[in-house]
Amino acid sequence: MATAGKTQSGGVCVILLLVCVLNSCQSLLYRAETSKRQLVVQLNPGTNSTPPGGDLLHVRAVGDNDTLHFLFCSQGAPTLLIVHTNSSSSTVKVNWPQFLARNSSGSLTVEPQSSILYSTAVVFTRLWEYDDVNDTAKPTSSLDFYPPYRLQDFTWSRLRLSGPVAELCGAGPTFTNGSVCLQLSVFDSDGRAESWPRLLHSGNSSQVQVWLDGVSPQSPNSRFLLELEAVGGVYPLSRVDVRRSIDDEFTPSIFQVSQWVSSANGSSDVRSFVQWKPVAYRQPHPALEDATPCRYSQPQLQSGNTTTASSGLIQAFYNDPEVTGLNVSFGIAGEPFYNSTKYLSWTLVVGVGSPPVDSFSPLVLTIMTVGLGAPMVLLLLGGVFLCLHKRREASSTTYEPIN
Repeated sequence: MATAGKTQSGGVCVILLLVCVLNSCQSLLYRAETSKRQLVVQLNPGTNSTPPGGDLLHVRAVGDNDTLHFLFCSQGAPTLLIVHTNSSSSTVKVNWPQFLARNSSGSLTVEPQSSILYSTAVVFTRLWEYDDVNDTAKPTSSLDFYPPYRLQDFTWSRLRLSGPVAELCGAGPTFTNGSVCLQLSVFDSDGRAESWPRLLHSGNSSQVQVWLDGVSPQSPNSRFLLELEAVGGVYPLSRVDVRRSIDDEFTPSIFQVSQWVSSANGSSDVRSFVQWKPVAYRQPHPALEDATPCRYSQPQLQSGNTTTASSGLIQAFYNDPEVTGLNVSFGIAGEPFYNSTKYLSWTLVVGVGSPPVDSFSPLVLTIMTVGLGAPMVLLLLGGVFLCLHKRREASSTTYEPIN
């Protein structure tokens, strides 16, 4: 029996070793197949002066045979535009007098225009506040809402840059204090954010963190919603898919991810996406006890003219865009209200192509392998032991020849 115990321990150790080797090989192969993009950061490209009304950030992410242009603008409502081209030498051109006039399209172009494969944009349009006096987190009518904060009317700070990371903060005319901030991060390769919710990203995506800091609510029971609008050409973001997992190692207690995607005629081929995990945080340094769930509404078609009027970047690039919108609400019944900390942050990833897929972590794979492999080893060892035991009994009962 001691020998069997040693054999069992040895089998489990072999399984653990195989899992570690396979995970290491998978990581090495994955990194080998992934090429880095070269990032070039430009603030207000094409002008040496500081434009009135807000900044325009251009991050050029150059690949082996394509280029992604990330454009982040605070002229009006904060807007992120991504343009994918099949050329490694495509450039952005801005006609600044027309761009600042905001009265016609075509003042911002990507050249050569024949190289454009796809474009998508996300506009952060409005912030809604409502009085959840019954603690249901479900407004029953429009009367529950206070007048919305239109982000196009905010006064935005100049962009603060740190490499391919830009931070923007603003305050509205009806804010008594506090601010709404956005931080854009562009990446040169695949990876994962350092802080919760630790979303995956790739060289084809960017991350935006949105937070409310110190805003005085209009009610002690106030909750907030953020309105987003997605702008595209032929195929706008039209549906939200939910992916579920049993692994919550990187975002504790969260077992799913939501993906607002664009596809061609309902096919599975995704052209662009907005991805997030259904969680927000009530403190600047996220912790499990400060997490609060968030929910989304189903995407609805919006007026392209309204969106164009709210965003200088949309007006400059698109002629007749297709627009869909949704709301993300923060908090559910029984959760603390915004007034408890006067802080709320939410993170999303925006990109082109298929959204990154969260695979099982090495820890979960090891636990699953041990959980499934150990019984198999026990069954195998038990079968071998029974066979040997029966064989020994058969040999001991056999008659010996008499000389």
